Amino acid sequence: MAKHLISELSVFFPAYNEENNIRDTVLKAIAVLEEITPRWEIIVVNDGSTDKTEKIVEKIIAKYPQQVKMVTHDPNRGYGAALKSGLYNCRLKWIAFTDADGQFDFKEINHFIDTAKREKADLVIGYRLKREDPFLRIAIAYLLKLWNFVFYQAWFKDADCGFKLVKKEVIDTIPKLQTESAITETEFLIRAKEQGFKIVEIGVCHYPRGEGKQTGSNPKVIWKAVRESFRLWKALH
Repeated sequence: MAKHLISELSVFFPAYNEENNIRDTVLKAIAVLEEITPRWEIIVVNDGSTDKTEKIVEKIIAKYPQQVKMVTHDPNRGYGAALKSGLYNCRLKWIAFTDADGQFDFKEINHFIDTAKREKADLVIGYRLKREDPFLRIAIAYLLKLWNFVFYQAWFKDADCGFKLVKKEVIDTIPKLQTESAITETEFLIRAKEQGFKIVEIGVCHYPRGEGKQTGSNPKVIWKAVRESFRLWKALH
C-alpha cells in the first residue's frame, strides 16, 4: 500500500447500537489510515445508542486520545442528524465517511482517493455494485432514486450509499443542511452540485451485515424522509 496517499483525512462513522461492529470497524480504519496519511482523525457519531457502543468507543479513545473522538446524541436523532454532526465536526482537508456496521471495506478508500486525484473531483461518492440488503431496503432505495429525479431533477446511482469522500471546502461552502432524515444525503449532494462542485461516482463492494439491526425500512424513518423531501423541495425553489 502506498505511503502518504493523501495529506490528511478525517473519517467519521455514524453509529447506532453497533456494539458488535464498532470496534472492528474503527480499528480496521485506523490500520488503513496509518498507512496512507500522516495526519488523520476518526469521529464516531454515537447516535443515542442504548447498548455498549459508547463504552467500546471510549476504550479506543483511551488508546488514541489525540486522533479518535466521539460525538454523542442523546436521545437518538437518526441517520441524517448523525451525518450532519460528522460533517460539521471534521477538521481536516478531506473527509470520508462510511457506515459503522462493517458492510463496506474501508481499504477501498484508496480507490476513492485515486479517483479524486485523477478526476480532480470534489466529491467521490460510492454506489453499491451488488447491494447486500433485504429486498425491502433495495426497493426503497430504487424509489428514492426515482424520487430524487422527479422532485429535484438529480440522478445519482446510489445517493444513500454510506461511503463517500468529500473535500472539506464543500462543507464550508454549501448552505447548512436543513434536513435530518434519510433525505439528508440527497440534500447534501444537490447543494454541492448547485455550488458547482465536481461529483464522481464509483462502484464499491457491499457485504452482508453480520451483527445488529437496520432501521432504514422503519415506517417512521420513511415518513420523516417524505415530509422533509417536500420541505426541501420548497426551500430549493
